[in-house]
Amino acid sequence: MSKEDHYMKGMDHFVDDQFELAIEELGLAIGLDSEYGDALHALAMCYYHQENYDQALKFGKRFKDVAPDDPLAYTSLSMFYVAKGMIEEAEEMGEKARTSDTEEESGTVSLS
Repeated sequence: MSKEDHYMKGMDHFVDDQFELAIEELGLAIGLDSEYGDALHALAMCYYHQENYDQALKFGKRFKDVAPDDPLAYTSLSMFYVAKGMIEEAEEMGEKARTSDTEEESGTVSLS
C-alpha cells in the first residue's frame, strides 16, 4: 500500500475514535515517508485525543519541522502545551500561529 492509502485508513480509524488502529496506519505512512506532514499531524492528534501529550508534542514538533509555514502546526502545538499546563510555551506557539497566518495571507513577513 502507498503512504496515502495508509494515511486514509488511519483517518478512517481516527473519525471512528479508533486511535490505536489509526496510530498503526499513520505510523506505516510515516514509515514510507518520514516527512509526510499530514500523517505527522494526524498522528499527533491521535495521541492528543488519547491524552498522551508527550507523544502529541513529539509528533507535533516533527510536523512543525516539515511544515514550518503552516499555522496549523503552531496552533496544534499550542493546544498540546496547554494540555500539559505549559502556558508560556502555549502562548509562544499561539503567537507564531497568528504571525504565520498573517504572513501567509499577505505574502510578507511581519517585523512585529
